[in-house]
Amino acid sequence: MTSPREQRIVVTGLGATTPLGGTVSSTWEAVLAGRSGARDIAADWVAKYELPVTFAATIHTKPADVLTKVETRRLDPGSQYALIAAREAWQDAGAPDVEPERLAVAIGSGIGGVWTLLDQWDNLRERGPRRVYPLAVPMLMPNGPAAAVSLELGARAGAHTPVSACSSGAEAMGLGAEMIRSGRADMVVCGGTEAAVHALPIAGFAAMHALSTRNDDPARASRPYDTDRDGFVLGEGSALVVLETEEHANARGAKIYAELAAVGMSADAHHITAPDPEGAGAARAMLEALERAGLTTSDVAHINAHATSTPVGDVAEAKAIVRAFGAAAEGIPVSGTKSMTGHLLGAAGSLEAVFSILSVRDRIAPATINIDNLDPAIPLDVVRGEHRTLPDGDLAVLNNSFGFGGHNVALLIKNV
Repeated sequence: MTSPREQRIVVTGLGATTPLGGTVSSTWEAVLAGRSGARDIAADWVAKYELPVTFAATIHTKPADVLTKVETRRLDPGSQYALIAAREAWQDAGAPDVEPERLAVAIGSGIGGVWTLLDQWDNLRERGPRRVYPLAVPMLMPNGPAAAVSLELGARAGAHTPVSACSSGAEAMGLGAEMIRSGRADMVVCGGTEAAVHALPIAGFAAMHALSTRNDDPARASRPYDTDRDGFVLGEGSALVVLETEEHANARGAKIYAELAAVGMSADAHHITAPDPEGAGAARAMLEALERAGLTTSDVAHINAHATSTPVGDVAEAKAIVRAFGAAAEGIPVSGTKSMTGHLLGAAGSLEAVFSILSVRDRIAPATINIDNLDPAIPLDVVRGEHRTLPDGDLAVLNNSFGFGGHNVALLIKNV
């Protein structure tokens, strides 16, 4: 038997709850149909605080429709989303009989339990300390989702929470793969979750001019690479995957979606929110993933880009892709699925990794919606209008995730 470090890490389970659907299949179906998950926020606090942005890509299926009252009472929305996604992913993997000491969890979040924190702060100010909920601290802590899923599955090999802004979910997948390669775990449930559609984050993002202000047309507000893009659309949800070695998966007769071939990471050390305008750090992450997988730029058939729909970020990522791939960058189909899902912050990377895995399975690059005029500053083959069929044979797809603080993560997904 070969050591875990020498074996391929494969994906055997997928789970998600998103602005497009309450499951992976319904979300993917909506992506292929080109639907947007952005909608007006149905909450009185939008008018109360006179928010400049009145829409978001809110969750499609309310947790109360699938969780018990006790679960919704004791878990912050971010943990609720993660629990829903974990249950789907675990069942999709066959609910395997694995020793608890060989099962781990890694679930990232960019912001943590902001709903609990701010709701309980309101309770303290308005009603006094006796009315603060006894579970406030475990509900608001960023590792709450990882803890909830660890308890649900009895995972005792580890429960970890990478916090690296919008690359958190992708970084958690990298951590999951490394835990298996190091021999710490046989299986890891990993990805990201986020529930930050709240007045304060919206006001904060709007104050820094990061959000689109197309209040009159939410469904067309997220428009990566379009000349009229004006910011991202805040989203929420969770996406998780089950990882294990190919040998472990075959031994238990599991279905295999794809291989997580490699992970590349870097930091810009440039600015707390703005990306390196030349994309040097992002390019390093992509090239590192390729090198670790033993591949070259010519092996990549598709890129699911970070593509947030911000004026600066989209150009910086395009420069990074050109920097990494050279002239070949113009021939690689690039998709911006945030045009449909909005930006799920800490869950964005893992959700787009799920899309990349399904792109490998179905050999399809989904079309980016809402592009009326492609920005001439972006010399990429952006998939729009119609989906693109990916080639037969060996297939490698790159998934980019970048976050405030200069975090860069590139996941390389291959067919098995």
